[in-house]
Amino acid sequence: MSNRAPPQRELPPWEPKTRLGLQVAEGTITSLDEIFQNGWKLKEGEIVRALVPDIRDVVINVGIVQKQTDAGEMTRFAAIVAIGNDAGWFGLGRGKARQMRLAIDKGINEALLHTIPIKLGCGSWECKCDKLHSIPVKAVGKAGSVRVEIYPGPRGLGLVAGEKVKRLLSLAGVKDAWTKTYGATSTASSVANAVYDAFKQTHRFTTTTG
Repeated sequence: MSNRAPPQRELPPWEPKTRLGLQVAEGTITSLDEIFQNGWKLKEGEIVRALVPDIRDVVINVGIVQKQTDAGEMTRFAAIVAIGNDAGWFGLGRGKARQMRLAIDKGINEALLHTIPIKLGCGSWECKCDKLHSIPVKAVGKAGSVRVEIYPGPRGLGLVAGEKVKRLLSLAGVKDAWTKTYGATSTASSVANAVYDAFKQTHRFTTTTG
C-alpha cells in the first residue's frame, strides 16, 4: 500500500467559522508561530493550510475495522495520517469512515488540528554547525508498548531509522538523527504516536527556552 494519500479533490473555498479563523483570513494573523506563542487553540484545519501553504500529508496506514451490530457486521476504514512541511511543522491524526477516502480526509483534518512546532537545531557534539538539520536535544516518545528515542546527529549522517520512523522524521524537517525503537514496532499507529510524542518534547523545549 502506498504511503501517500490518493490525489486530493479540490477543496471548497474556506469560510472561517471561528474568530481566529477570521483573523487569519483577513490577514491580521500571518504566522502559525504567532498562534502558538499566544497559546491559541486550533479549531479549523484550514488555518494551518492558509499559514503553511507547503504543508503536505502522508498516509501512514489504512486498516479495516469490523464491528458486529444488530444489523450485521459493519466495516469501516481507519486511517493514520501525518502532515508536515519538511521544515519544523508536524501533525498526526486518525480518521474513521465507511469509505477509505473519507477516513483519510478525516485523518488529515485531525492532523491539521494537532499541528505542533518542531524545534530543529544541531545538538550533536560531533557537529555544532548551528544549522537546522537535526534536533537540539534527545527526545523520547511513548505510545502503547512502543518507545522511540531520537538523538541529534551530525550533519550528513542522514536518518538512521526504520522506514516508518524515517518518513515521519523527514516530514517534520529532521534530516540527520539516530533513533532507537522498542516494543511492538510493527504497529504503525503506535510508532507514529510515539514519534509524535517525542516531537512534543521538542515543542516543550521550544516553549521553555524561547
